[in-house]
Order: sequence, then structure tokens, then C-alpha cells
Amino acid sequence: MKTLSPLPAPGAPLQHYVSIAPIDLQSVEAMTPEQSKVFQASQLRLMWWKFRKHRLAVVSGIFLAALYFGILICEFLAPYDLHTRNMDYIYSPPQRVHLFHNGQFVGPFVYGRQMTLDMDTLKRNYIEKQDDVQRIRFFCKGDSYRFWGLIEGDRHFVCPAENGQLFLAGTDRLGRDVLSRIIYGARISLTIGLVGISFSFLLGIVIGGLAGYHGGIFDLIVQRIIEVLQSIPSIPLWLALAAIMPITWSPILIYFGITVILGLLDWTGLARAVRSKLLALREEDYVLAAQLMGAKSSRIIGRHLIPGFMSHLIATATISIPGMILGETALSFLGLGLRAPITSWGILLTEARSVSVIAFYPWLLLPMLPIILVILAFNFLGDGLRDAADPYK
Repeated sequence: MKTLSPLPAPGAPLQHYVSIAPIDLQSVEAMTPEQSKVFQASQLRLMWWKFRKHRLAVVSGIFLAALYFGILICEFLAPYDLHTRNMDYIYSPPQRVHLFHNGQFVGPFVYGRQMTLDMDTLKRNYIEKQDDVQRIRFFCKGDSYRFWGLIEGDRHFVCPAENGQLFLAGTDRLGRDVLSRIIYGARISLTIGLVGISFSFLLGIVIGGLAGYHGGIFDLIVQRIIEVLQSIPSIPLWLALAAIMPITWSPILIYFGITVILGLLDWTGLARAVRSKLLALREEDYVLAAQLMGAKSSRIIGRHLIPGFMSHLIATATISIPGMILGETALSFLGLGLRAPITSWGILLTEARSVSVIAFYPWLLLPMLPIILVILAFNFLGDGLRDAADPYK
């Protein structure tokens, strides 16, 4: 029986087949558009993809961005000027906004009020007059102001009715609108955290970078200084440093003095983080290559080492900002921080230092609400940035 074989007969020439189709040597390694989008993405893009998965951090970032945009135009957003007094409405409680009057849609409005004095407790009582409908105006003319102290203006986002009142958060002991003062106070309380963290950020990078890169006796001295500063309770140290500021200083000097104090006491944690990173990175080959090429220490630290973990530093700094806001609030609340005519959330809370005042006029504690919200927002944002700083994790 003859067996069929695919092989040619002995001595017969072998048949060859040559394909003339074009050859793509990269076809095996070719990536789909989805794979290419991920593998070729920059670190910033990877960080953004990781960050936007943290819903609380994204919402907190939007909230803080809106607040910092608001402080740029707080004169326009506030219903009243910072120092406008309504002597007929001292300690007036917050007014409720209504939409319907006697079953008919009127639009946002408040009812007028009439004040009566309780002769037993000397407490002012305000009664709503249901027949006095005061419609709220928008994009209207109101109290005049100087925008950032430079440009005269009188336009406001929201205003009371003509010859009416609009106290959505009540008034204080001088008849000043609490909501307007909270909006103005945000400019000081929010910026003092940014300016202070910028100062401590610079100190932490410079001192921690030199200690981690050079080591030796300088590193030893820096570590002992950090340990001493961190062993002292923060609030008594703040009080001691704030108390030595002369009372003759202008409000601007006091503002920068408080900022410097907060920055001087907050750089230690950042300096240690920078030092620990540089202790590990200074042994890398690219650092040795830069040294052999004659690069100075300042260039190696600033150009080659710090950018490698800058995202971690930004996340750490973001988490440190709430501490500075709380520090300014505590100092101002205790009377050793900012002083009038500067207005911050801490200064507004000094109106509520008395238990009797809180019992009669609890709305004076409302400046505490933005402080809590801002601190929570910064913490959530810092957590999101810290997770996104390592997108490969």
C-alpha cells in the first residue's frame, strides 16, 4: 500500500513560497487606541484620572475654587458694605426668604419687621409684618464701595428692597449684616492660609532639602530644631509670639505678622518629608551623573530631586492649610490675632464669646459654619491629591 507524504520525493527540489505582502514588524506589539491612551499618558494625566475617581475630593475642589473666586468679588456678592450699620435693627435674627404671598407667587421676598423691647430682659424682639412684602432685588444698586480699595462701585449681586432690609444671617450688636461680614471675612481667612503655607513650603523645601542632601552636622542640627519645635504645644507658642507684636502696628503689618508666625511653626513636617525623600534619592545614578557633570547642589536639588516628588509635597501642603486657618481663627478669637478694622471669621466669632450672647443671639455663631466646611473640604481635597500623587499604586 502506497502512503501519501507531504514531503517531496528523495532528490526532488523543495518548493518555496514567498509572500509579497508588506511586512509590519510592529504588528505584534501594536496597541489599540484605548491601550495607547493609557500607556502613552503623561503623569499629570494619570494623576487627573486617579483624582477624579475620588468624588469627595472633586466636589471639595469645586467648592474651594468657588470660594476663592468669590473672595475676588466679595464687594459685589455682599448685600451690604462691610461697615454699614442699621441702628434700628440691632441683633435682628435671620430673615426667612419666601416665594408665595397669600397663595400667589411673588418671587423671592422677605417680610418687613417691627422691633419691640422686652423691658424685663432688655431683649429686642422682632415681629414680621405680613402686609409688608419686600421683594429681593438682583444685580442692583446698593451701598457704595471701593472694589479692592481702587475702583468706586455700587453694584451688588443681591440687594434689599427699596427702603427695606435683607438680613439673611441676622445682624450683630452694631446692626451690621452678618452675611456680608462673613463674605468679606473670607478674603482674609482664606488668603492667610495660602500665604502662610507658601512661606512654610519655601522653608520646608530649602531646609529639608539641604539637610537631606548634605546630611552630616547640618542635618543633625536641623533635626534637633524640628524636634524642639514639635515638642512645644502649638497654641501656647502662637499666643506667645502673637503677644509680642506691638499694638501700634497697622492691620496690614499684623496680618503679615500672623502669617509669618503660622508659617514659621508649620514648616517642620514638610521639612522632614523632603529630607526623608532626598536621603533615598541622592543615591540614584542620575544624581551621580549630574554631580560628575559639575552641577551644583542647588541645581541638583531644585532641578532633579524636588520635581520627582512635588506632587506629594503639594498634597501635604494642601492638608496643612486648614491648620493655618484654624490658627488664625484661634488667635483672633482670643484677641491676639488680627484686629479691627480687618475682618476675618475669627474676629466675627469674638462677638459670640459670651454664653448669654449665644443664648439670646445664636446666629452670631454662623461664621463657624464656613470654617468647618472649608477645613473639611481641604482635608478631602488633600486626601484625593495624596492618592492621585501615586497613580501607579
